[in-house]
Parts: sequence; C-alpha cells; structure tokens
Amino acid sequence: MTRHVFNSIEGHTEGMPVRMVIAGAPALNGRTMSERREHFMADFDWIRRSLMLEPRGHSHMSGTIFYPPLRADSDFSLLFIETSGCLPMCGHATLGSITFALEAGLIEPKVPGTVVVDVPAGQIHATYVRDGDKVSAVRFTNVPSFLLHRDLLLDFPPLGLLKVDIAYGGNFYPIVEVQANFPGCEHFSPQQLLEWGREMQDLVNRTVDVVHPENPAIRGVKHCMWTGAPLSAQSQGRAVVIAGASLIDRSPCGTGSSARVAQRFARGWLAEEGAYRHESLIGSFFVGRVAQTLQLEDGSAAIRPSIEGRAWITGRAEFIVDDTQPWWDGFSLEDYAAPASAQETSL
Repeated sequence: MTRHVFNSIEGHTEGMPVRMVIAGAPALNGRTMSERREHFMADFDWIRRSLMLEPRGHSHMSGTIFYPPLRADSDFSLLFIETSGCLPMCGHATLGSITFALEAGLIEPKVPGTVVVDVPAGQIHATYVRDGDKVSAVRFTNVPSFLLHRDLLLDFPPLGLLKVDIAYGGNFYPIVEVQANFPGCEHFSPQQLLEWGREMQDLVNRTVDVVHPENPAIRGVKHCMWTGAPLSAQSQGRAVVIAGASLIDRSPCGTGSSARVAQRFARGWLAEEGAYRHESLIGSFFVGRVAQTLQLEDGSAAIRPSIEGRAWITGRAEFIVDDTQPWWDGFSLEDYAAPASAQETSL
C-alpha cells in the first residue's frame, strides 16, 4: 500500500464526533462482526490510526466503518474505531451512524421505523423518528447492564475517602456521586477531572476485582464517571465521562449512560417506567430507560437499557493515506511524552 483513499460522512452525536467511513474500507473475513473485528485489528489497524489520530484526526476522535449486513434480518454492519482502539460497542457512534445512514440514503430499513445493525458486540435493535429528511431521534436497546459493586470505599489521594459504585453498560464505569469529598463535577475543570479519571482507573484496577460474571474476558476499567448537578431543570443528572488516558466524552456517553441507568435502577433511584435525562459536560443529553429487567447466569439482577439521542451531519470528507508521507498512519502527542522517571528528574 502506498496510497489509499477513504470517503466519510462527518458529524456528531450530542457534541461527540462521529466519522463514518463509507468507502475505501477493506473486505474482512469472518462469519460475525466480532470475527471481522479481529481480522481488522490484526491486519488493518493502520486505517484506524490514520483516520482517528493526528494529523487527520485528534485525541478525542471517534468513528465507525460502514459495512453491508451480515444477517438476513439486519440492515447494515458497523465497526467502531477511535483513538484507543477498535471497540466491540460504542453508544454515541451507533446513534450517529444510524442517523447518517438514514439521512444519506445508504439504507432502506426492512421494517420502517426500525433499524437492525450487526456490530462486534452482537445485533443492535433501534427505532427512529423522521421529521422530513431529518432523523430527529434514534433510540437503541443496549446489552444487559448491571451494578457490580456498590458503596466501595476507596482512599483516593487527591480528594480523600470516596464512596464509589461500579456499573456495567457495555464497559465498566466507576461512578462517583456527589458526596462530602466530591461536591460535583461542576466545581472542577475538565482537565482536572481528566487527570483524576486516569488516577481513578489506576486505583480501581489495582485494588478492586472488576470482572463480568458471564464473560471473564471483560475485566478491569478503562473509564471513569464524575457526576454533578445538571445544567437544565429538565434533566435528572449530569456526568463527565473519562475514557482511557486522554478522552473526555462530549456526549453523555452511550455505554456510560447505560451503566448509570442500571446503577440507579438497582439502587431504587429510578422507576422501571421512568426516564432518566442524562447530561454531558457541555449540557447535551441522552434519555435512558429500563427496556427490560432480567437475570444474569449467576442469578444477579440486570436490565437492558435503552438510550435515545440525536445526531447531526456536518459534512463529507475524502482522506488520502500515503505511506510515503511522514506520520502517514497517525500520531499522538502521548507517543512523545517523557517517561515518568525523566519527568521527576527534571523537577
């Protein structure tokens, strides 16, 4: 490969970018999108890096690759790509990609008002509302979600003793509610919450056993959720979601909102018939609901949450990836950070 061209639809879901690649992607092997994800990661991760990282992307970039459906009852397939890797599932990117595919005429749903998508995590079912040529809302039902740990007492050096819940909504989230040593996300800068989010992930992974009861391969935390007072009187909560080492979600986060709906339902803070309007750092929102109650294989309680949100197309793009150019497959400034020992020496 010396030169490759990718075409994309550019947009965002409640403020969080979605770059949906619609042409130029490689054919993948596998019976399922999970198997095709493995093929992509093994042979084509340069595509993710080149389209998500600088200079074509940035540290908060997120996207998908549009593929034909794998199953007879599906409308299309998706791979999720972002700066941290090729994910099994991404809520905001699902909402955005369904909106883009409908508005751009890439799909004609088999059942009007319903879209079924093959993704690495399984098959996603969604409904949508049209207002002329615009899709005004999409609502998808997520994977079984649950509260794994409640009221964990963690000695968090920057703030002191904190009470933390850990919930699952497609990813695991330590959820820090407002309490004596944490007055709310609105009292701190995004940069401060990002730094603390990295430290919280590290603390939890060192001290707490976080394992999915049905899939031991899903373990540990790569996210953190700091909560606070909503900006709008119409909302019931607000959260700043930190993903990995450098990403602050501009949206309320689809899997994060799923985890918070599961947490609140498990604690009796959300009725089964209720709706939870969940705000992000910038005040955008998703509406979460309990779509179904169920039990996991170990007998513990869980729910299937539904997440509703809005997305907008902002443009189209053509990207040229040429391996004769410097940084052709992308770079992150973190690649050039000095080791901790060097930083300490320079102080």
